[in-house]
Amino acid sequence: MTPAEAATQIGLIASKAADTAPQEGSLSPYRIYDVEHWAKLRADTPMTLSINEIRRMQGLNDPISVEEVELVYLPLARLLFHYVKATQTLFQATAQFLDLKDSKVPFIIGLAGSVSAGKSTTARVLQALLARWPSMPKVDLITTDGFLYPNAVLQAEGLMERKGFPESYDVGALLRFLTDIKAGRKSTTAPLYSHLIYDVVPNETITISNPDILILEGLNVLQVRDLPPGGDSVPFVSDFFDFSIYLDADEAFVQQWYRERFLRLRETAFRDPKSFFRTFAELSEQDALAKADDIWARINRPNLLENILPTRQRADLILRKGADHRIDQVALRRL
Repeated sequence: MTPAEAATQIGLIASKAADTAPQEGSLSPYRIYDVEHWAKLRADTPMTLSINEIRRMQGLNDPISVEEVELVYLPLARLLFHYVKATQTLFQATAQFLDLKDSKVPFIIGLAGSVSAGKSTTARVLQALLARWPSMPKVDLITTDGFLYPNAVLQAEGLMERKGFPESYDVGALLRFLTDIKAGRKSTTAPLYSHLIYDVVPNETITISNPDILILEGLNVLQVRDLPPGGDSVPFVSDFFDFSIYLDADEAFVQQWYRERFLRLRETAFRDPKSFFRTFAELSEQDALAKADDIWARINRPNLLENILPTRQRADLILRKGADHRIDQVALRRL
């Protein structure tokens, strides 16, 4: 398949239901599909996950069903298959033109969205589906949590209340990691983060070894920075992405999901003696909800409105959820 043929195939998939799918205004860079129309793009893509596997992949207070995998994620897996093939073909053509002997370059998928939007579940489902393509690619998944500065650094800099905001991440380390991945290094490492202790684990790393596809999940992976004068090079994390996804929902829904998850954690992980939030386990339900609302108002809501939501339009694909956690709309960027 030539690069032109691969691009044509992607275009055909993206526009197959265009005549009947609802559309945004003519100036929108997206084609908008409801789930009914999006599901038609699955074609003959087989379901490769069992009910039990899907249940194990769902996050805390983030339900997902076999039906949703079939309606939303299988068409997406099919689309990504063609994007990966097209990108590989383009790389081979470029390498041949430049007479390069480089090894394969992993296809990187960025996944952004608010706290409690369900990014972890989406990432795990995609990882499993992509890894079961007939070619059996190696698909790795990593979150940006490990690239947060350690709590000691955040406390020293007065940033604990800004944890999760762009300034709380070691962006330089994240860019070096992605550079190594895109350079085709056989093995590279990333810091390990523990949600139990709410901190980067000292001297512990995750090793990523020669993946075919890497999914990078995080709040601010589509974030940009101010550009310097003079045209100096300023790389963004998203510069390394071959495809990007934003998991979207109304703010009121996400806040409610955050409250529900907080109550679930109060009954589970918070009760672990090692938990950073151990004291929250002793709160009454009313006090726990008040604490969740306070954290949302002081930290999560400002981060969403100031940093995360403004990056939505930078994504190649937007998955929009309704109040019941189910994806009810898909927006795919026009080629």
